[in-house]
Amino acid sequence: MNQLLRQAQQMQEQLLAAREDLAGRTYEGRSGGGAIRVMVSGSGRIDSISIDPSVIDSTDPGMLGDLIVVATNQALEAASTDASNAMGGLTGGLDLGGLLG
Repeated sequence: MNQLLRQAQQMQEQLLAAREDLAGRTYEGRSGGGAIRVMVSGSGRIDSISIDPSVIDSTDPGMLGDLIVVATNQALEAASTDASNAMGGLTGGLDLGGLLG
């Protein structure tokens, strides 16, 4: 039983270290041919949004909003995929029922 507890504690420490590592990473999403760039952290926070002035059209503000949404979702998806890959490697594919998030 002690061996099992030791293994569980070791896995927990590895998961926490992986989460810290992921939180320190930065992910980029782009849209509009690179005119919109969104940078997010591995913890899911938006760090920055860069907008090329050429895509700002005062007669169609919805288009700019759509471009920002696409770039943001792309960056968040990259962060999520990276987290899934990192955590999946540590847990051996176990479904921990939301314990990682």
